[in-house]
Amino acid sequence: MKPPNKASRMSGAKGVVTCLKNEGIEKVFCVPGESYLPVLDELYGEPGIQLISARHEGGASFMAEGYAKASGKPGVVMATRGVGAANLSIGVHTAYQDSTPMVVFLGQVDSRFLGREGFQEVDLVQFFQPISKWAVEITHAGRIPELVQRAFRIAQTGRPGPVIVSLPEDVLRSKVNMTFTAPVRKPRPSPSVEEIEMVHNYLQQAKKPVIIAGGGVKHANAEDKLLAFAEANSLPVLSAFRRQDVFPNDHPLYVGHLGLGTNPRVLDTVRQADVLLALGTRLSEVTTQDYSLISPEQTLIHIDITPSVLGKSFAPDLGIVADMKAALQVMNAATKMASPIWKPWVQERRSCYEAASSLELDDSEKITNNQVIACLQEMLPGDTIITNDAGNFAGWLHGFYQFKKKKTYVGPTSGAMGYGMPAALGAKLASPDKIVVSLSGDGGFMMTMQEIETAVRYQIPVISIVFNNQMYGTIRMHQEIHFPHRVSGTDLGTVHFSQIAKSVEADGFFVNSLEDFKYVLSKAVNNDRPTVIEVPMDQNQISTKRTIEDLRKM
Repeated sequence: MKPPNKASRMSGAKGVVTCLKNEGIEKVFCVPGESYLPVLDELYGEPGIQLISARHEGGASFMAEGYAKASGKPGVVMATRGVGAANLSIGVHTAYQDSTPMVVFLGQVDSRFLGREGFQEVDLVQFFQPISKWAVEITHAGRIPELVQRAFRIAQTGRPGPVIVSLPEDVLRSKVNMTFTAPVRKPRPSPSVEEIEMVHNYLQQAKKPVIIAGGGVKHANAEDKLLAFAEANSLPVLSAFRRQDVFPNDHPLYVGHLGLGTNPRVLDTVRQADVLLALGTRLSEVTTQDYSLISPEQTLIHIDITPSVLGKSFAPDLGIVADMKAALQVMNAATKMASPIWKPWVQERRSCYEAASSLELDDSEKITNNQVIACLQEMLPGDTIITNDAGNFAGWLHGFYQFKKKKTYVGPTSGAMGYGMPAALGAKLASPDKIVVSLSGDGGFMMTMQEIETAVRYQIPVISIVFNNQMYGTIRMHQEIHFPHRVSGTDLGTVHFSQIAKSVEADGFFVNSLEDFKYVLSKAVNNDRPTVIEVPMDQNQISTKRTIEDLRKM
């Protein structure tokens, strides 16, 4: 509903909070700072908005980003001037690469002091421009409704992303008359009749078509429309990097995930295809295996809501600017192949995926990564949300875990370390009725593990699984490939994560056997408390298929 058009006299800080209320914001993440104390004070008197105060700005920004992914609403995060802003920037970069809607409010020095290198002063607009959709500094309180509401519009429309709003201290204290407009309504552009006819014609000529589905399908809440379109036309579906929950992995038409270390048999599905339908994906470096997976001999149909995405990585034969839900709805109504000739090929590619994702279990007395993934698959409800950090341990998740329901995966396509557990807190706040489990390596977990205390303080019951091999495993893998036997900088010391969890009044467990892991996971699922489960990882088993010894021999 459009707010009243009557001007009201209020402070800049109250104007900011009024904008948050108008946009339906329910959670705000922060590390407090004196530069925006007036905003914190206004939030104190606003019962409809919960303030989550984190231990580190990087953790706060990951929480906001994970919350946005899980809720579909913009994540809102606040920090102070240059020092807080610098700490927070990792979450901004993640939101930018992951196309996640986020609005970042940063305190700034008094506007009279700008450009004089005031205390903690940084040119925040210039600092964030390369990793944000838009950055603005508000220098007059009367423009707060205009610019803050514009920030929410830019963050959510087109390809979503982060927007930075710099708030000088004096602007927050100033009192002026303000008027507010209606909250953001996202446009949903549709393909033209001619464009849909061209899609149909390309499919009629195809012998081996395949869909590559990305985050645009998820942002548009179009997973069900994608399923209907694929089923109506017997089209195989690949998920783009870290978008596995865009299509049920146990469906006969699902043929794999295009990520890091993807099995060659899955990559062959793309190479063999003659028509590629790229739906809501920017065809990133990882998805396309260093931009090498798609060739000029293939027909590329690329549909995305943002014109600049089309042709950025590969020139499409047909580029369509459209919201994915609107596009799939129209295509479902207009495109249906009567008897596709590619059905046997789809069955073959599905068989290749099943073979590649088959999890081999052994009877090892010590817990293995394979056993952990098998237990998660067996013991967790189908709607459990999984988050993950960066690291080789994630290869087991991406290679073998089956995401069977939509909106069950939250992961960083930016590859940011320290992401998994804070993002899980945001996801749990967005979906309190779902179990949320984060997977991290010891390197990444250590970067933001202080947020376990945040989970305890706000009673956010997430389960954090830490694979501990006492090294930066991914970098060690590349090190052994390029400089075998020359270990430099990748070894880490002993950290008892389960004990640290207990010290901040979370539950902490160290497990070394399959039986213990099953018992602890079952307990964690039911006890409704923040829990850290530490799993020792075989240092030699550096990836799902290779040991360090294998790499050295290669």
